[in-house]
Amino acid sequence: MDALPIAERSGLPFASEIPDVMHACGHDAHVAMLLGAATMLQARRAELHGQVVLLFQPAEEGPGGAAPMIAEGALENPRVECAAMLHVDVRLTTGTIGVTPGPVNASADEFTLRILGRGGHGAYPHTGVDAIVAASAVVSALQSIVSREIDPLASAVVTIGTISGGYRNNALADEVVMTGTLRAHDPAIRDALAARVERIARSVAEGYGARAQLELRRGYPPVVNDLALVRTFAPVLAREAGVKVVEAPPTMGGEDFAYFAQEVPGLLMRLGVRNEAIGAVRSGHSAEFILDEAALAHGVDALVAFALTFGAAASIAEEKRNR
Repeated sequence: MDALPIAERSGLPFASEIPDVMHACGHDAHVAMLLGAATMLQARRAELHGQVVLLFQPAEEGPGGAAPMIAEGALENPRVECAAMLHVDVRLTTGTIGVTPGPVNASADEFTLRILGRGGHGAYPHTGVDAIVAASAVVSALQSIVSREIDPLASAVVTIGTISGGYRNNALADEVVMTGTLRAHDPAIRDALAARVERIARSVAEGYGARAQLELRRGYPPVVNDLALVRTFAPVLAREAGVKVVEAPPTMGGEDFAYFAQEVPGLLMRLGVRNEAIGAVRSGHSAEFILDEAALAHGVDALVAFALTFGAAASIAEEKRNR
């Protein structure tokens, strides 16, 4: 269903057999839990009010499957009234599910930043414009965006993930290419980050006689949990799934469930899979990532409880509208 370009070092007997590709974020577990919920809901079909739609999201670690699924009518016929999802979370121990009102995941935008100088011999640096020196100053200056231009009580990330440039030890680099990510929970801050990156990069580069070019690629929007769903479902979850329900801190990770939550009331739950006794302590996107499989039953119960609870609520609302 989904994977990452990472060589698995989990030591599991069922570790990936494909070189440099592994399930490093739990999406295989997500698929298993939704299939398990489907099996249980089929067995309890007589208790259902209306229909349950199972949404298997492909490409969550890439371009995102939710947006094209919506465009192709995944939320129509039958019309989806509300949606929930689970994501494994190694911050929480097995037997715990996090349910948090409001923003729970950040927007995830990507950028490429080019610093353009003028090449020359490394022995005569005054004859050229060293793009590496200019790029180094740009990287340092960009750190002031979060520390000096964003409200300290708000959340934002400006990360340079890759940097490359130059030809050899005795030549001035005429170009440096950097890639990075911008993250925010607040849409207004999200919109402002790119403009600030471009302003600072251009100004600093010009100070060194270089030029900066920014290319932005908009990614997933923030995931915002519906307040009414959280208030209604949290006590039901504790009772029906036999778990401890906590208000887990939001993360700056991206999640394409955001597109579903923009269309209908949405609820992202965080399933605790941490178990130090078996070494399930590494975060997602780690080559050593594993999860406590005992948590999968809790996830299935949570999905089933959501379908039964809100299916009944939707049925009651429909009856009232038809009176």
